Amino acid sequence: MAGDERTKASPSGASGLTRPPRARIDQPKAPRRRLLPEYDPEAFGRFSERIARFLGTGRFIVWMTLTIIVWVLWNIFAPDNLRFDQYPFIFLTLALSLQASYAAPLILLAQNRQDDRDRVTHEQDRKQNERSIADTEYLTREIAALRMGLGEVATRDWIRSELQDLVKDMEDRRTPIPAESDEGDR
Repeated sequence: MAGDERTKASPSGASGLTRPPRARIDQPKAPRRRLLPEYDPEAFGRFSERIARFLGTGRFIVWMTLTIIVWVLWNIFAPDNLRFDQYPFIFLTLALSLQASYAAPLILLAQNRQDDRDRVTHEQDRKQNERSIADTEYLTREIAALRMGLGEVATRDWIRSELQDLVKDMEDRRTPIPAESDEGDR
């Protein structure tokens, strides 16, 4: 294997191949070149939502309809040298296909972002409902404890009924006391 480029480093550090310098882990890496341009996904998402909102309006339908009508009328009634899209309107078909091919993914992106927002809102609502249920159960237990405690407290009506019962018992037990004059006559 004399022609083999893979050689082992000698103890002195010399080798047939040069190794790249070892990266230091205490320092950040240098930024790498990227093939695709960088973009802010949040800004792109907001932009796609604005486009999707516009595509879903009556204004867009009116403008699109007027554009197509002007396009067709121009290419039918304009002088031959000014027409840019003859009868089968291939260029109009291409333009509409291009618009649809960009509109569909932008609308889907906007829908996905709305689904994400709905999911977060749903999760927050679920947590709020759980807290409300826990609060309601706590208050129910507290009210039950208060009712049990009030069952042992003497109320005004209960005291009144007890006093009436005592007065009635005293009236029932009352025996006529002999008058003093009767004792003095003996």
